Amino acid sequence: MYNWRSLNKVEQAVILAERRERRFPKHSPPHFDIEGEHQFLISAACYEHTHIIGHTPQRMTDFEAGLLTDIQPLCTHIYAWSLLPNHYHILVKTEAIKQVRQQLGRLHGRTSHQWNGQDQTRGRKVWHNCLERLIKSERHFWASLNYVHHNPVHHGYVEKWQDWPWSSAAAFIETHGRETVSTLWRQYPILDYGKNWDID
Repeated sequence: MYNWRSLNKVEQAVILAERRERRFPKHSPPHFDIEGEHQFLISAACYEHTHIIGHTPQRMTDFEAGLLTDIQPLCTHIYAWSLLPNHYHILVKTEAIKQVRQQLGRLHGRTSHQWNGQDQTRGRKVWHNCLERLIKSERHFWASLNYVHHNPVHHGYVEKWQDWPWSSAAAFIETHGRETVSTLWRQYPILDYGKNWDID
């Protein structure tokens, strides 16, 4: 709810009432601990989308390495990821989504302390809660993968996937070939991603 402050009091009250009825947290994304092995798109952002991860290229590189190292033991597969200056997305398969969230919470806590010390901003809120979205179909999976790899292009950082260094896109293209990647892009477009079919 990044537009919360732009809503009037009545609109805010309606949203809060709906969240109470569904037993969701007031302002945080809900979490669903599903048993068994599943695929998830996990996203997390800096508070109010401030460019804190991207303070320096080295910080980006270090955080990317820490993110992958921390969750790899809990995941059967890490399919794709993309790290931007103020948020990240990672597509995984795991049977321990609750533990993955807990590990990310520890990572966020460590980096908050470290970065606030480096930036001389003790007390600054660095992270907003992470959100995991269950992958519901083959279409949802490939559209999610395209969405993750396209994110730096979408936000205007690069013109081509493979030009963004903090992403799995270049390795994905090298492994699968440009023809296959282009076919997947055409077959599973992201034009309507987030419009209902992938979030209901």
